[in-house]
Amino acid sequence: MSHTVPVPHGLLTERDAGPFDPPRQITRLREARPVSPMVFPDGHEGWIVTGYDAVRRLMADTRFSSRQDLGVLHEPYEIPGMPTFTEPSPQQPGLFISMDPPDHTRLRKKLIGAFTVKRMKQLEEHIVDIVERQLDELARLTPPVDLVTEFALPVPSLVICEMLGVPYTDRENFQVNTARFLNTELPFEEKIAAFTELSTYLAELVTRKRAEPGEDILSDLARHDDLTIEELTGVAFLLLLAGHETTANMLGLGTFALLEHPEQLAELRANPDLMPGAVEELLRYLSIADIFFRYAVDDIEFGGETIGKGSTVIVSLLAANRDPERFENPDTLDVRREARGHLSFGHGIHQCLGQQLARIEMRAGFAGLLRRFPTLQLAIPAGEVKLRTNMRIYGVHELPVTWTETAR
Repeated sequence: MSHTVPVPHGLLTERDAGPFDPPRQITRLREARPVSPMVFPDGHEGWIVTGYDAVRRLMADTRFSSRQDLGVLHEPYEIPGMPTFTEPSPQQPGLFISMDPPDHTRLRKKLIGAFTVKRMKQLEEHIVDIVERQLDELARLTPPVDLVTEFALPVPSLVICEMLGVPYTDRENFQVNTARFLNTELPFEEKIAAFTELSTYLAELVTRKRAEPGEDILSDLARHDDLTIEELTGVAFLLLLAGHETTANMLGLGTFALLEHPEQLAELRANPDLMPGAVEELLRYLSIADIFFRYAVDDIEFGGETIGKGSTVIVSLLAANRDPERFENPDTLDVRREARGHLSFGHGIHQCLGQQLARIEMRAGFAGLLRRFPTLQLAIPAGEVKLRTNMRIYGVHELPVTWTETAR
């Protein structure tokens, strides 16, 4: 492999270009070589893909596997500045995000009916009610308040708990443990402990649902006799984690971005009909679930390069969504942009199953927040907002906000 570049300090996480922009190193790599060879600190030669067209093609190419048991699993931001590496990890039952067909197909097919566009549209009014109730709670508080704790996290947690049949009273358990599991600075043992604790809880829950099913997604899955308890637990873990972490961080970071772009915020307030397109633009602009891993199952000619069998390939959705070859003035937040075609929900067979649910939650969340809190503003300087650079899903740890009046 010629002209390989070492993994520099903070390549994937250091937000040196600002809280909403890709790291400068990533942008330079995309401009110079959208499919770039790289050398990890352990000497393993891999690749990073940053160009829009290349990322889109790669994520639809079945020669690049999602299975983490095929090669060395690289965790390039386990410890700030110094990656750690583990041996190939065994396949976890039910975690179909890290599976290939036919295993991936068998599990995902059982969930498609629960997340159809029609089913989500039927839920929309109820989701709006959940948002409005949470906004009522927020309005009763005396500012400043943390918008993450009081709004961005509760809304998707309430929604996904209700859909899955997970008691909302248990939210502290799963919120704490999923946060620990996603924290790249925690020792591996602590993250495994968090995963084990949450998995134990979910195994007990799905076992009860198999015995006494209710009217929820996990009960529907538990009725399938061909799914083991271990598989049900893995699916439940994936849905619960993805169902609240991603949308919560989009609501928090998206609000921060709008407050830091007052002209765009004013545009949205003046033209509420722009909200659906604005949500797509925020998804593109922020790309909170940025980094994905793929593994070459054979020697592959791709993007003018030869990617060797077993190579680890890092895919950056944020870099792809900021590619000027695909989006004009990509580093500008423009709520009037036609941002369809962004890759924030992935692409190919692993494209996010819950994307329509997330869109509904974000449209309702942002619209309600802007309507009810016309004077919303940051309660601290923007530079003091704590960014989730230590987490697998980007966002803000806290967003202290204040206001002088509320509206219905």
